[in-house]
Amino acid sequence: MTNSFATQTTLQVQGKRYSMHSLNELPGAARLPYSMKILLENLLRYEDGSTVTKADIEAVLAWDAKAEPSKEIAYRPARVLMQDFTGVPAIVDLAAMRDAMRRLGGDPNRINPLQAAELVIDHSVQVDHFGSDEAFSLNAALEYQRNRERYAFLKWGQSAFSNFKVVPPDTGIVHQVNLEYLARVVFTRALADGTLEAYPDTLVGTDSHTTMINGLGVLGWGVGGIEAEAAMLGQPISMLLPQVVGFRLTGKLPEGATATDLVLTVVQMLREKGVVGKFVEFFGPGLANLPLADRATISNMAPEYGATCGIFPIDNETLRYLELSGRSAEQIALTEAYARAQGMFHDADTPQAEYSDVLELDMTTVEPSIAGPKRPQDRIPLSQAKAVIGEALEKVAQTRGRKAEDTEPTGSEPHLHLRDGMVVIASITSCTNTSNPSVMLGAGLLAKKAHARGLTVKPWVKTSLAPGSRVVTEYLDKAGLTGELAALGFNLVGYGCTTCIGNSGPLPEPVSQAIRRDDLTVCSVLSGNRNFEGRIHADIKMNFLASPPLVVAYALAGRMDIDLGREPLGEDAHGQPVYLKDIWPSQHEIQETVMNSLGAEQFTDTYAEVFSGEERWQKLQAPEGELFAWDNASTYVQNPPYFDDIDQPLAPVSDIKGARVLAKLGDSVTTDHISPAGSIKPDSPAGQYLISHGVEPVDFNSYGSRRGNHEVMMRGTFANVRLRNQLAPGTEGGVTRHLPDGEPMSIYDAAMRYKADNVPTLIIAGTEYGSGSSRDWAGKGPRLLGVRAALVESFERIHRSNLVGMGVLPLQFLPGDNAASLGLTGEEVYDITGLGDGSAKEVTVTATAPDGEKKQFKARVRIDTPQEVEYYRNGGILSYVLRQLAAA
Repeated sequence: MTNSFATQTTLQVQGKRYSMHSLNELPGAARLPYSMKILLENLLRYEDGSTVTKADIEAVLAWDAKAEPSKEIAYRPARVLMQDFTGVPAIVDLAAMRDAMRRLGGDPNRINPLQAAELVIDHSVQVDHFGSDEAFSLNAALEYQRNRERYAFLKWGQSAFSNFKVVPPDTGIVHQVNLEYLARVVFTRALADGTLEAYPDTLVGTDSHTTMINGLGVLGWGVGGIEAEAAMLGQPISMLLPQVVGFRLTGKLPEGATATDLVLTVVQMLREKGVVGKFVEFFGPGLANLPLADRATISNMAPEYGATCGIFPIDNETLRYLELSGRSAEQIALTEAYARAQGMFHDADTPQAEYSDVLELDMTTVEPSIAGPKRPQDRIPLSQAKAVIGEALEKVAQTRGRKAEDTEPTGSEPHLHLRDGMVVIASITSCTNTSNPSVMLGAGLLAKKAHARGLTVKPWVKTSLAPGSRVVTEYLDKAGLTGELAALGFNLVGYGCTTCIGNSGPLPEPVSQAIRRDDLTVCSVLSGNRNFEGRIHADIKMNFLASPPLVVAYALAGRMDIDLGREPLGEDAHGQPVYLKDIWPSQHEIQETVMNSLGAEQFTDTYAEVFSGEERWQKLQAPEGELFAWDNASTYVQNPPYFDDIDQPLAPVSDIKGARVLAKLGDSVTTDHISPAGSIKPDSPAGQYLISHGVEPVDFNSYGSRRGNHEVMMRGTFANVRLRNQLAPGTEGGVTRHLPDGEPMSIYDAAMRYKADNVPTLIIAGTEYGSGSSRDWAGKGPRLLGVRAALVESFERIHRSNLVGMGVLPLQFLPGDNAASLGLTGEEVYDITGLGDGSAKEVTVTATAPDGEKKQFKARVRIDTPQEVEYYRNGGILSYVLRQLAAA
């Protein structure tokens, strides 16, 4: 494919000749940030005069760093990455599209990934067993027992679709597997004439923490499953040229501070700055002091600081990591040569790019921290943790007429004395930290010293160790630290996300009974990236993020309201107090252990046959054929209704009249609130559905595992146990009032009644609506409930896109307006007019109160690009793509 700028040239590397699109001769390219250069190359490669034009490329070259984003581009990532919670519904949708294509008279094989698509099964293992050497094998056996239908379906997909590979269970977490093995950094493909073309490795992923790969210099971010499906089917990602915020790092981490402390500081700084929808790019002399694993930790939590991505450039540390992780010498040489040739290689004399804004952090100022109790950006310096947490606990206790320090024995096990503030879950988990050898080995060294001093974990603490890949086990074994962690109860429970996504498993019954009986405010502490309300465990109200060594320390203490600098963790065999400083490993000790225990052979051995899986996967029976054989009795995988009317004429866009509010919510409503991933309560609509289909509560599994069945997921929409609907004051959970009669009922039941009466519904909420995970069910669920619009103060990026992708109208209050300032109670009847053909930028909202009083105001339509208008007109992105493919 030729382009107007004649940038095609050749690159010679180790005797091989590659074709590439050079940026060097383009005026204005040198000043661009690293990430913008990647977008520029992408447009050069795909310029075709229609989807990508000369004007698009000129817009990048003339990019105004300070201007508000307004220019739309069509971006095509090199590959798509999925995990099983979001990947199963994506493959279900592709299977349903094949059926619909057959119904339209087309070839079902037109529905097939055109880009490389890889799925890692990591979200399904649950911590049922812990604290024993058998925990891993027992949890793995339960995982297969619970998820056999889903896994068989994915195995069918692996054989039915081309360009689609599955990494089987018990291998690792998707982002860590991507970092350690799947990422190419520089991609190659054979052109029609046989020439090899080299270009940047780019991706979108169906998980918000896809950004972890930014630490390796790879541009990628999370999207909803529906957007990822469209990308797999050859559709470009429609996006506005972003602003790029530069983040200059200087200095190095001081003794006692970890990469976790650094990232919690970065999250707090960027959340305060406000970077939603922006790229963040790290640069500066501090990069030389930042190992690749630390960079990946910072990039991983881009969703927590709100950015689309948080990217580091390619430099010598990138090359060192590629060598360490077992990439071929040929790939490493190509990466360096390509990056240098494109002006994408960072070294000491690299000039600073132009940025929309610049923040700076001297890493010597970073101090040990935790974050919580319900948002990652709420950082607490460790020195202030006791005071901050104690004050929060006291406020909670006062609402129940008691003091926070009141202790209550459980009764059935008198040695368990629980009170507010106790730690009942301590989990070393999540891709964020378990990908980082320094903090993992640091946790092991701390455990070794604690064990030597005779310290033990408190009996009410449920401990777990869930590494992001088998490489971690290899280097912990080599360092002799696996047994030391196990001695404190941190036995291997699985290779997956576990506690970080709510797969904590049940608490020991005596602990659970005590919490519920006395309505205790107990805590979890985890080395993860998310601590939203109701996410970690239904019985736990306060959740804290911490580095792996601190997770071990808090497990030893058994409570969060402790001053780790002044109070002992416990006593040794001689009755002497043992303080955190007595067992905290030095940086020198950690680095020496890393050097002696980590090598390339651990990566190459681990990933030698990564797609083959172990014996259970190999023996798993799966259907065959180009069309999936749906089983109407299945409670895991069902044919979704999105394409039921695909053979009918497309209805025009219409205004919304006579709508009722299904839920009126506050600020920071996360996708966990909208579509929970955790446990299913027997008395919930989803639980009642499963029971009616012969599923016992012990076999419910989780909402996340049931995402292939729309019947479960629509019943679970807005069912989070911590959801607070202002239409049902004084309640928590998926409760609302049906209007106008005011009858209290579940949100699902109210939605079905409204649908039966042909009454459209909407959601009203505050700021940061849809923050958190990139789950497509937070868009699909409302659509199936009959929600036509979400009217909020601000959207998080991925969720807004998901709403458009499902044909739900995203509306935003104008600046200065919100539900409170406009006096909206949620009991009104709403008319939304002026939408036209879907391309309107503003609409008029008329809210009619029960007494007949009308309030009228304007709202901004957040359908941001012309391509999104097409998606909305078609009732969603999948229907649009299917119609396009059928017409072709």
